[in-house]
Amino acid sequence: MVERLDLLPASEEHAYRLLVRMAGAGADEFAEQAGLGPGEAAALLERLQRRGLVTAGPMFHALPPDVALGEVLLREQESLESARQLVAALSEEYRSNTRRRSAGHLVEIVVGAETLRDRLREMQDAAHDEILWFCRANPLAMQGPDNAEETGALKRGVSYRAIYERALLEKPGELASIIEAVGMGEQARALPALPVRLAIADRALAICPLVPDAEWGVAEPTAAVIRSGELLGAMMALFESYWERATPVLGEASEEPDRLLLSLVVAGMPDKSIATHLGVSKRTVQRRLDRLMAVAGVDSRAGLAFQAAKRGWL
Repeated sequence: MVERLDLLPASEEHAYRLLVRMAGAGADEFAEQAGLGPGEAAALLERLQRRGLVTAGPMFHALPPDVALGEVLLREQESLESARQLVAALSEEYRSNTRRRSAGHLVEIVVGAETLRDRLREMQDAAHDEILWFCRANPLAMQGPDNAEETGALKRGVSYRAIYERALLEKPGELASIIEAVGMGEQARALPALPVRLAIADRALAICPLVPDAEWGVAEPTAAVIRSGELLGAMMALFESYWERATPVLGEASEEPDRLLLSLVVAGMPDKSIATHLGVSKRTVQRRLDRLMAVAGVDSRAGLAFQAAKRGWL
């Protein structure tokens, strides 16, 4: 609740409103209407006169309030602006000193697969605008099909941009889960390899596991939770640079049945894996690819990928 700016004490405000309704009154008449004694009424009218809100007696008339109170309001506004600038300066000084003196304010270390899984879920539940995700093969804390939080976030209007390693697409259940998420609004792309695992929420918080894959059997999963600062900015720049060169993974649109096939081929998936996902034979996949290459006027997959990009098929 916003507190009202107190330009007048309640007693003076009430007296002024009464004089406005009475369109002028003598001291005795005013005292009678206000239910006040003569001395109290006279003192009240004198205070209003000093404020420039009423004329001098014996007949007291209300004067326009914007002239009398405008200067008071201006001083209040100037005081408020001065206070706002002070708060802004103090806040910046606090943030600046905190960054220099407390690394823990910017980077928090979490240990253990279960703890990391909980933080990833909390991050998605709290997101308002966007989730960015590097999804490497052999997920450290959460398999794609287990990420139930994404569905709820997508329904709330949170956008998802995810880049998947090619090897992850070939794992049982993963591609189907990705295609389902794309159908709900996720933007998915694929690359042969990614440098790190990474999740970023609302460009304000990132989670980046620290233990290399080769050390999983030796050390517990450990991750850095990174908040606003230069390091977070670098993480976002890293994501955007990989996003630009990644290949789109498309959903299964019935009106364009070959777009998913083409996106998987350009992403580098082998024919056998594509056939398994599409529920057709490897030979069928090869026949459909031959037809697409004929349409594109090329005789190789590399040429097909080039023409797909050039013609905007993906």
